[in-house]
Amino acid sequence: MSESISRRSMLASLGVGASALSFGAFHSPVHAAEAERSEAKGVPEMSSVELAIATICVDGFGDENFEPSFELIPQLGFKNVEFNCWYPRNLTPAGIESIKSRCEERGLKPISVQGSSFGDGGPVDVAHKLWCMHAARELGCHRVKFTGSRRGSQGGLPAIIGALKELAPAAEEMRVLICVENHAGNNLETIEDYEQIFAAIDSPNVGLCLDTGHFDGSGIDIAEVVRRFHSRTNHVDLKDCQEKGKYKTVNFGDGITDLHGTIESLLEHGYTGYLVVEQAPPIRPAMLKEDLTAAYEMFRRYEE
Repeated sequence: MSESISRRSMLASLGVGASALSFGAFHSPVHAAEAERSEAKGVPEMSSVELAIATICVDGFGDENFEPSFELIPQLGFKNVEFNCWYPRNLTPAGIESIKSRCEERGLKPISVQGSSFGDGGPVDVAHKLWCMHAARELGCHRVKFTGSRRGSQGGLPAIIGALKELAPAAEEMRVLICVENHAGNNLETIEDYEQIFAAIDSPNVGLCLDTGHFDGSGIDIAEVVRRFHSRTNHVDLKDCQEKGKYKTVNFGDGITDLHGTIESLLEHGYTGYLVVEQAPPIRPAMLKEDLTAAYEMFRRYEE
């Protein structure tokens, strides 16, 4: 069997049609600051913002099979949940079905799958991201989120751009948003990084996941990020950073991040989508319920 036929068969098994195999779906590059917001292909448009919480807030980085999250999150007020699927059993068919059934039992809604970081952009890396997209659709959601590896490793930003060029047409066919998240000290970190990404890829299904704490931790002006990339922002992670230029997550209100100013600026630019509480890993485990309830109360006005 030829390589092209094998690749076509693999994508077809994930629900990706033949047109996703062509780069013809790309439009000519448009500078992000000049681009108008365009509706992602096949993804239901949200008319407002909704709050969500990431399982990392409760489970931390451990392989907990989401059991602490399913115990605590229904008590907090959140209904929308982003699942941090970093372990193999999370992404098996049985694992996906388990997440789905437990959400249904507890009245929770999966809104996003966060998979492991972008790697070298090779076949295994791209296949992993495709499978996360498949998992998201099996869960009934339309968003996947990935950050990068340590800055300068795994082929750097060019490897990520190469992977996104493969994934963007598939995202359009699978009706998924790829949310590309910034991290301090990461291949996805600076304004210039995202300028390069959006110059190479202008698919409306690929955008910025704006992580407030990590931009502050990198010493980057979040107001400038919003000004340049509001039209390409498709997901928002809320966390508070202890000090500018040195990344450390602290309880909301204890740091320097202008969370409300950032949210209000995004709303003024027409942002609709999720605001994901990602105060993680748990800072005060003994006070976790109180701290996350306070986070819910802090941001709930934006969806009222």
